[in-house]
Amino acid sequence: MGDARRRDRRRRRRHGRVHRRRPRSRTPRRADDGPRGTGPPALAGPDRDRGQRARRGDRPRGRRRDRHGAVRLRDRPGRSLVPRAPPPGRGWRGPRPHGHDRGVSTEVRVGIVGRGFGDRVVAPVFAATEACAVVDVVSPRDEMAVRALCARRDVDLIAVHSPPFLHREHVGWAIDAGHAVLCDKPFGRDLADAEVMLARAEAAGVVHLLNFEFRCQPGRAALRALVLDGTVGTPEHVLWAQYSAGSRHPLRPFGWLFDASLGGGWIGAWGSHAIDFLRWTFGEVDTAAAVRRTTVALRPDADGRPQPCTAEDGFTATLRTQAGVSVAIDTTFVAPTNQPGRIVVLGSAGVLESTGDHRIVVRTDAGSREAFVLAPEPGDPHLVPMRRWAEAVRDAVRGDGAGPDVPTFRDGVACARVMDALRA
Repeated sequence: MGDARRRDRRRRRRHGRVHRRRPRSRTPRRADDGPRGTGPPALAGPDRDRGQRARRGDRPRGRRRDRHGAVRLRDRPGRSLVPRAPPPGRGWRGPRPHGHDRGVSTEVRVGIVGRGFGDRVVAPVFAATEACAVVDVVSPRDEMAVRALCARRDVDLIAVHSPPFLHREHVGWAIDAGHAVLCDKPFGRDLADAEVMLARAEAAGVVHLLNFEFRCQPGRAALRALVLDGTVGTPEHVLWAQYSAGSRHPLRPFGWLFDASLGGGWIGAWGSHAIDFLRWTFGEVDTAAAVRRTTVALRPDADGRPQPCTAEDGFTATLRTQAGVSVAIDTTFVAPTNQPGRIVVLGSAGVLESTGDHRIVVRTDAGSREAFVLAPEPGDPHLVPMRRWAEAVRDAVRGDGAGPDVPTFRDGVACARVMDALRA
């Protein structure tokens, strides 16, 4: 009996009590802290904490759930302090719908590069998509973090939502690691960047997708279906007007978006989506030209100093498809007020008019009728198409049969070719 008590005392001195009366207090996490267990390849973050506990002789006990609901095993033998990627399913999953099944064996694990659109829209949408999990979201300006994310083995897809002048580098790292890649538009700074990324992806044999999520916008999908169904006969001409106050009220400060050398400009930011829809609906673009304009010539930088804008904030373009459809586009994002976008398709037997992507009217000799009405949803207009797009991306990555309408790097190259013509 005495030997048993002595062994028990030695065990408690070494490992602490098996049952604690109160949970151990934890230091609050900062809002910009990365998820535990996914630090860069250095002794930092959670690996540093494990090292400190090991040097103190602490041995955590029990099972504890972190703030994302993943179970962390705390009763385990000592291990090397060399950082390594956490096992599958242990990464950051972001906000999930109540009752979401986390046990799906075919889930697609997504690593996201981008603290703007990537963090605000892409991460929560993928986190809420069935059979998807967000492993981490890193800043595109943190090279070590991006490299570490691309090197992880518990990632199936790298979603690149960095500025266009970083696309080629970030996409290349993801391809080199053998991951499927989703790249945001405008797909690099120019056609040369786009062609390099496509060639690398095809040579590596990885799944490559282009973030033209507005193909999944219900209003645009409905407009395309009406065109392809021959509702107004053979398409002859398209008029597209889009006027936004997005960078004028309030005045957006100077950044890469207003620097042409960094891939900035309204042609890449908005025109890329328009070009993709036109190609998708009316066929390849044969000729294109544009008159570019910069209405707001100076913008304040982070220190308040005015900087000259070298990229366009509006343009008027004319295009012609290989099928002979002419297109006229007029657009800006420095309008005094926001106006609903308007797309008019003139066909040989009638006219289609789409307003704000929420209402489509068919006009023929027989009269007019509403062909499509969608109640606008509050919030970011990217959310509705992104939810459908995330499902298409998931299916393409896990090999469930992505259809021909899912845009790839090839679509990005075709779009870049038209954008280069508009910038010429």
